Amino acid sequence: MARSYNVYGIGNALVDIQYRVLPAFLEQMQVEKGVMTLIDEARQQDLMAHLWDIPAERSSGGSAANTMIGVANLGGRAYYACKVGLDADGDFYLKDLEAAGVGRNPSNRGEGLTGKCLVLITPDADRTMNTFLGITSTFGPEQIDEAIIRQSDYLYIEGYLLSSDTGFEAALAAQRCAQACETRVALTLSDPFIVSGFGTRVRQIVDDGVDLLFCNEAEVQAYTGIERTADACAALSRDVAQFAVTCGPDGALIGDGGATLRTPGFKVDAVDTNGAGDMFAGAFLFGMTNGYDIAQSAKLATYASSRIVAQYGPRLNVSLKGAVARILDLTL
Repeated sequence: MARSYNVYGIGNALVDIQYRVLPAFLEQMQVEKGVMTLIDEARQQDLMAHLWDIPAERSSGGSAANTMIGVANLGGRAYYACKVGLDADGDFYLKDLEAAGVGRNPSNRGEGLTGKCLVLITPDADRTMNTFLGITSTFGPEQIDEAIIRQSDYLYIEGYLLSSDTGFEAALAAQRCAQACETRVALTLSDPFIVSGFGTRVRQIVDDGVDLLFCNEAEVQAYTGIERTADACAALSRDVAQFAVTCGPDGALIGDGGATLRTPGFKVDAVDTNGAGDMFAGAFLFGMTNGYDIAQSAKLATYASSRIVAQYGPRLNVSLKGAVARILDLTL
């Protein structure tokens, strides 16, 4: 019997606010380029005060949310467990998530500020993120909907959650529930700093059982301690049965039961890399839960992520629902 949802995601709920800036702004504000940095509310307010005259775009986000939106964009059934504040940003977040076609629990709210992520896009298409977590830093086991996990093909765990004690507890609780009801477990490493700063927690999640792992080259190198990507993938295959390592314009390396295959990338003119990895995971999971094999899922994922890179913003501005057959027929 088909389950109600393809993917149940857990992660930090953040209102993404995207700005196009020059590298000089990052230097002036002493912002480290190309990475995600956790900051406090005062620092975020200071940055926003210096960005007041730059047009901004706002959307419901956070890494796992973008992935669930990616699943829904292709016509899949996604659910996102999250926590937002009883404020205007929380209202916006839940309404925007619903408009994107993602299921969610509207009662997962509390007194506090909804988290926000300032996404700074430079002309080289690189994205730099400065994140104030707000109330999502208290996301915990009480936000986990076990009944929904039992009705999902996959549980998707955002690596960023592992940076907080309650988030780590929530990930463990969700993982135990998934395994008890034969829901497959997917994990994204999210960022090299998660691997380096919270490696013990990452290892525990993997050792307890991960069916599918997503990461990029920097993250797999940090996880394995091996610099050469091909060798790092070989080492990773001893820990997880299936994995996807994104390699930017070169596509991705896909692990499947000890074998590794390369999926070429689609050539595009890059304008914004924000959300590319999230969309890759969303399209890949859509494929894996809708009757496509791992090679087809990987091709679909590289195509969808390439379209994200070719536009501004972390989610596709066109729907790919009904376009899968056409995409899989494309010649690289």
